[in-house]
Amino acid sequence: MAFEPINPPQFPTPIAPYSAGAKAGSTVYVSGVLALGEGGAVLHVGDAAAQTRHVLDVIKITLEAAGATMADVAMNHIFLKDLGDYAAFNQVYAEYFPGNKPARYCIKAELVKPDCLVEIASVAYIG
Repeated sequence: MAFEPINPPQFPTPIAPYSAGAKAGSTVYVSGVLALGEGGAVLHVGDAAAQTRHVLDVIKITLEAAGATMADVAMNHIFLKDLGDYAAFNQVYAEYFPGNKPARYCIKAELVKPDCLVEIASVAYIG
């Protein structure tokens, strides 16, 4: 099955060779999102809650470009640089998933840029 790359026009050019998302049939895959701005500059340095909000806003925009919503998210892959940010992350995350909660996992990991605190990749199903 062929897939359709999803690259919302308002996003900066990715810092590596990938698409913001991909739609294959009824499934939408959103690449790992970091709190990055133009030229790959890290946004909200030192603020895990603000980075989480930015990341989830980017995921929302990517899903919408593919015809999906946050309510369609079935799985989130979450990477935190410091598990000490887990509570701040969860407080913001809960705002974006008030209804049925998607499956997820959360692990501590080194991220591609040292000032990045949060990365999330999502999978959504459009039924």
